Amino acid sequence: MRKKISVQNVCIGMYISDICGSWMDHPFWRKSFLLESARDLATLQNSSISDVWIDTGLGCDVKTGSVVVSEDQAAQDVENELARISASKSARVPLHEEIERARALLAQGKESVTSMFLEVRMGKAIKISEAAPLVDEISQSITRNPEAFLNLARLKTKDDYTYMHSVAVCALMIALGKQLGLEGEDLKEAGLAGLLHDVGKMMIDEAVLNKPGKLTDEEFNIVKEHPRKGWEILQGSSGITAIALDVCLHHHEHMDGKGYPEKLAGEQISLFAKMGAVCDVYDALTSNRCYKNGWEPAETIRKMAEWRNGHFDERVFHAFVKTIGIYPSGTLVRLKSGKLAIVLEQSSKSLLTPVVKIFFSTKSNEPILPEMLDLSGSQESIVGAEDPAQWGFDLQKMTGI
Repeated sequence: MRKKISVQNVCIGMYISDICGSWMDHPFWRKSFLLESARDLATLQNSSISDVWIDTGLGCDVKTGSVVVSEDQAAQDVENELARISASKSARVPLHEEIERARALLAQGKESVTSMFLEVRMGKAIKISEAAPLVDEISQSITRNPEAFLNLARLKTKDDYTYMHSVAVCALMIALGKQLGLEGEDLKEAGLAGLLHDVGKMMIDEAVLNKPGKLTDEEFNIVKEHPRKGWEILQGSSGITAIALDVCLHHHEHMDGKGYPEKLAGEQISLFAKMGAVCDVYDALTSNRCYKNGWEPAETIRKMAEWRNGHFDERVFHAFVKTIGIYPSGTLVRLKSGKLAIVLEQSSKSLLTPVVKIFFSTKSNEPILPEMLDLSGSQESIVGAEDPAQWGFDLQKMTGI
């Protein structure tokens, strides 16, 4: 049985199943463990964390008379926190303050896009008026803290890829648009275009779309029809914009003219379509698909940099890198000291000096007390990115993102 209790009521022998608050703030490198040492107990009780969840089936129960928070009260606490964040000004806020709102918004986005795209599959037109509010909410989240929503949007399952990819590209288009100086209606239209860019895939046979193996030439030609099919679908939607139509039709065009469906090249491709190309490829490569696991963010940026001359517009790609960083948030990095850390947020001072959370020593090969560090004001530096799988780390589980 799970119970939420104050950290002051925690005792040795309890199984901590979750620590209330963001992983970025709590003093341990994992969120669930059996509390066995007095040192760990003191660390927890002296931290800024006020409550934890315990599992009485895996460890000791709370002492009689201690204050226990009900599941209903815990749910109400979450609602109150989301309401507080919603009421705050649209200024950049710390990652941990935005993460839960972003999580709720992402779930809402998945539900909305899934419903919208399934209606398309049944032959119904898209209601742009219903999609616009979602774009506005995502834009506000990106303004408050872009890493929160973008980190969560990157983590999708193979089964919900098509729908979540659209939500992720929407967010990336907005973040990139801000970097390029877009604002007002142009920024909203960029987000809407990202949300709808792959709607044509609803007209592709699911057996082909979700095939786990390599596509035949005939199957790939079928998939390549989705930009034009999407364009045809959107033309029948009331309130659709020229930008959304353009990005839907041209997000697979390349600067060297080797893309599809119209083999446009260079300045024949609009700014918004160039943006769509970068955002679409980045999210596709970092996502788990039915036929492959996603690449790590830093590796993806490195690969895209190799292709940029023929594939992407140079200015747009550089702006994209400034948006998400050379070491994007969520990247596991090795520092000069031999410690491992997770990139949390980008620094305004340099793409090479993000804010990280150090949690592991490669010299002793064991976890260490987590430490937040802004590399822009430190002697530490990043040596390179690491593969979490090779270290046996599940970063999503560890961070709670």
